[in-house]
Amino acid sequence: MPDTRFTYAPEKLKQLAREVLDYAGGRGATAAEAEVSEGFGQTVTVRRGEIETIEYNRDKSIGVTVYIGKQRGHASTTDFSARAMRDTVDAALSIARYTAHDECAGLAEEDSLARDVPDLDLWHPWGLPVESAIELARACEEAGLALDSRLTNSEGATVSTQESHFAYGNTLGFLAGYPASRHGIACALIAGKNDEMQRDDWYETSRDAAELPECESVGRRAGSRALRRLGARKIGTAQVPVLFEAPVAASLLGHFVSAASGGSLYRRSSFLLDSAGKAVFAPEVTITEQPHVPMGLASAPFDEEGVATHPRDVVRDGVLQGYFLGSYSARKLGLKSTGNAGGSHNLILRDTGTDFDGLLKAMGRGLLVTELLGHGVNSVTGDYSRGAAGYWVEGGEIAFPVQEITVAGNLADMYRSIIGAGTDVVRRGSRQCGSILIERMTVAGD
Repeated sequence: MPDTRFTYAPEKLKQLAREVLDYAGGRGATAAEAEVSEGFGQTVTVRRGEIETIEYNRDKSIGVTVYIGKQRGHASTTDFSARAMRDTVDAALSIARYTAHDECAGLAEEDSLARDVPDLDLWHPWGLPVESAIELARACEEAGLALDSRLTNSEGATVSTQESHFAYGNTLGFLAGYPASRHGIACALIAGKNDEMQRDDWYETSRDAAELPECESVGRRAGSRALRRLGARKIGTAQVPVLFEAPVAASLLGHFVSAASGGSLYRRSSFLLDSAGKAVFAPEVTITEQPHVPMGLASAPFDEEGVATHPRDVVRDGVLQGYFLGSYSARKLGLKSTGNAGGSHNLILRDTGTDFDGLLKAMGRGLLVTELLGHGVNSVTGDYSRGAAGYWVEGGEIAFPVQEITVAGNLADMYRSIIGAGTDVVRRGSRQCGSILIERMTVAGD
């Protein structure tokens, strides 16, 4: 790694982590962990051909968690000076001394820590001058607006590049870190016809800018999506199949992760309590976690506690194989960490071999959801009710756009009613899936 891209070399971050841990031990901590990180980036937004915002960020931090027996304290600072480091550790120790004893508090189990840290190819610098970023954003927006005269306005096109690196260590002898990058292109356009206005967007993100599509294609996709929304109407209330388009279908996996995560489970605030080993999805559904995918957007050789990550089946043939646990929640539940402190890693829904058009045909008559609004999801009961927009489907083909509707059901029933998962996978974050077809939901309109 060229040190010139970051203010601090990787070894300097590790040195600072060692100094934090050594000082904490000398001040009475029975255990400690520290993370030292640095990141920088640039985000440019152009609207109607004019520069709207240029943002630069350069951040750094030291976070330290100390334990005095089973009492825990945490503090952080953005100052890397020796005095600030000592003050931060002292603050964490002061907090720990006034914190209640918690039998589940402590570092991860030593035998669970990553001993081999593979290079997952997560860092791809993009030396993008701001002038070039502006031109890319302009080209993106212009390509979209040029599609059709009905594309009358824009919410802007954005080009972003971010890089970071970190070192994490604890008093069990673990010390490791790595650099990472994330770059993206986004565009949101507005189509108008008479008094009607409709918007839609599209964005792409990747570890490596060379893997991003041409910026013009992002703009054109945003434009074509906005045009398709013109003429949207309301529909009557019905119970019909619902197809969630891939970008919004990932949210269904997000609700699953939340319900199957340790914090929700030990607090008894999940509709998936005591579900391990039970069928919670339709038999067609298999969900894997693949933390070691090269260049993966959520790849990681270890979690936020240094616990080694491993590929695994989370759901196999509809049956829940395991939860998402960090060390603390695992202890609360009498289980072992799954290497998920900080979240899931490349959760992938296996497709059922059908493309998007095939899912439309399988649905026959029903609703295609392309946008979700609001937050009407109850994680305790699984009740699901969200505003939506999309398209009405007749005879396996899109008939007309719809808006001002609500889709409702219960997540437990929805998961068991999945009858198709598309090959049209969208990769934007930690959850990857194609479009998801659910056998029946309530669609509320007029």
